[in-house]
Amino acid sequence: MMQRAEKRIEEISQWRGGDPLWTEAQLPQVRAAMEIRRGQPRNAIDLLRSVARYERAFPFALYLRGLAFLRLKQGVEAASEFQKIVDHRGANWAPVYPLSYLGLARGAALAGDVARARNAYESFFSLWKDADPDIAILIQARRESSELSN
Repeated sequence: MMQRAEKRIEEISQWRGGDPLWTEAQLPQVRAAMEIRRGQPRNAIDLLRSVARYERAFPFALYLRGLAFLRLKQGVEAASEFQKIVDHRGANWAPVYPLSYLGLARGAALAGDVARARNAYESFFSLWKDADPDIAILIQARRESSELSN
């Protein structure tokens, strides 16, 4: 599957040519997601450096960076990335907005900030109150939340 994705990325890159939004924002996000999937979160963070000036238009970069920091067990840094999304709710953020509360909760828990983690989990559960209760990510989040130390 990764080989097909790489081939498609090359096709799109040829078609998009020197489009700076592709080369500096969209392509690095695609490659960063692939690096996270490959178990290379540090590479993902490096790839996302060029996206910094476009983050408001491409919030998925923040989300990916947060995921990479979670994989590196860097809770403070992860929470910071997810907090940027949570602080700027808007139409363009919709796909990653609810999941950012979960990332924030996980990052805060890693950092030892139990109160902040609890609040973020509760916000996530509130946003997902009408979700199918059998969704794996919701089950996992409930488990994580219940395991937070007092």
